[in-house]
Amino acid sequence: MEFEPLDQYLQRRKKLSEIEALGHPAYPHKFVWTHTPKQIAETYGERTGEELVSGRVDVRVAGRIVALRPHGKAAFAHIAGDGTKLQIYVRLDVVGEEAFKLFQLLDLGDIIGVAGELFRTKTNELTVRVGKLELLSKALLPLPEKWHGLADVEQRYRRRYLDLIVNERAREIFLKRAQITRELRRFFDARGYVEVETPMMHPILGGATARPFVTHHNTFDMDLYLRIAPELYLKRLVVGGMDRVYEINRNFRNEGIDAIHQPEFTMLEFYQAYSDFSELMDLTEELFRGAAEKVCGTTKVKYGEIELDFGRFERLTMREAIVKYWPTGAGIAPTADEFVETGGPLEVAERYNAFARATGADSIHGVAKASDGELIGELFEAVAEAHLVQPTFIYDFPTAISPLSKCKPGDATVTERFELFIAGMELANGFSELNDPADQERRFRAQVEKGGQEAPKEVDTDYIRALSHGLPPTAGEGIGVDRLVMLLTDSHAIREVVLFPLLREESPEAADGSGVGSGGVAGETASGGTGGKTK
Repeated sequence: MEFEPLDQYLQRRKKLSEIEALGHPAYPHKFVWTHTPKQIAETYGERTGEELVSGRVDVRVAGRIVALRPHGKAAFAHIAGDGTKLQIYVRLDVVGEEAFKLFQLLDLGDIIGVAGELFRTKTNELTVRVGKLELLSKALLPLPEKWHGLADVEQRYRRRYLDLIVNERAREIFLKRAQITRELRRFFDARGYVEVETPMMHPILGGATARPFVTHHNTFDMDLYLRIAPELYLKRLVVGGMDRVYEINRNFRNEGIDAIHQPEFTMLEFYQAYSDFSELMDLTEELFRGAAEKVCGTTKVKYGEIELDFGRFERLTMREAIVKYWPTGAGIAPTADEFVETGGPLEVAERYNAFARATGADSIHGVAKASDGELIGELFEAVAEAHLVQPTFIYDFPTAISPLSKCKPGDATVTERFELFIAGMELANGFSELNDPADQERRFRAQVEKGGQEAPKEVDTDYIRALSHGLPPTAGEGIGVDRLVMLLTDSHAIREVVLFPLLREESPEAADGSGVGSGGVAGETASGGTGGKTK
């Protein structure tokens, strides 16, 4: 295969042949190193030139060449590895004629190994005086000169390997992501939770409301769904006596893509027996506050132009949020009584739609066919969600949109469910789990009868059987890991925090390096979900 830019590709292939002709292996099997560039900087970065002379330090270090400055019979270069750059100094009279010829055939992007002693230059830069030099891998394609503006965003996502080489910001994001994942595990392990793994291919759609990906198992000759949520399997484990379980899992929802939605996403889901939703709200505050402190060093985190305060969490019922953020021009704000009166939510929704039509805002569709609970959920999304910038728990969700949640005592229209919103995004979704098998079966059957692409096609009778063996009072929650990483790294597109996000097939012009593809994302819509157990 040949790649663009073709002239440089062919030139570097020619250099590789010349290197082999000198007797150097093109792709040696290993390099015995003593330090990474980062370790050298951390260990010897404070030593003066005099200290390095009096106490000689020999190192063997490898890295990618990111700068070359030849000066006749000597040259300076920078190699990068482990997120740090290190200067090297190569002289003909030190390395010998053969090694210097090799050095003269090197290009930016080549990976080399060097051995030598540390010293400081006249400009006081810590440097390796190279005594031996090896080519470890020839880069047949050049590094990008720069990534400038939005024109290269798609290529950054599509060729993340280059993004990580030339963009230190990208590297920092994914190192922080790994740190966040470690902190999540540490938090739950310290509280007696057991990390588990549940199936990613499900015979029955369930655990959330979402359009699935469908696959086929040839041996069993059966269709399967890629998991949209692990919820029903995790609760089976609680039935089995595993009172505290969690899973950091990949979920798949065959829906649209936008700044905060990806069809393949990472979620933390956990269950705690003998607890209710209010305990999980307290636990979630502790988790988010601790993650911010560990990863960012403070509970006050910059996100764009705003400062998020993870030291303070507001709590509002869904109805209170609608009232609080009711648009000024939409007439009198609804009252608590209107939400419980027969036809009250419909009247409120029609009042909002009149305002939306007059102002060009998005209307609530299908109000005549929706139940009161569904209308309250739609009103919340239309009126309040975008205003929830600082950490805010919304609780008391309508039963109609919470098929797996336990009803609030004394009010069958509302469930013990909450969602956490930050910067206008849903970050977490938790509730007191429904453990009455008869009630659960009724709700499952209602979902199936309602139909639709996102609804289960059949009742999960084995899950009902599991509940019939007894699920203790349990609270469970899902947290969108991708969105949490976005907040703690000041990233404003989910593709920035996913190493290899799904993109459209690359156009031929972009594939050969001559241009940018015609659109990187598969459908810029706001459907789909990444942040909770059920949506």
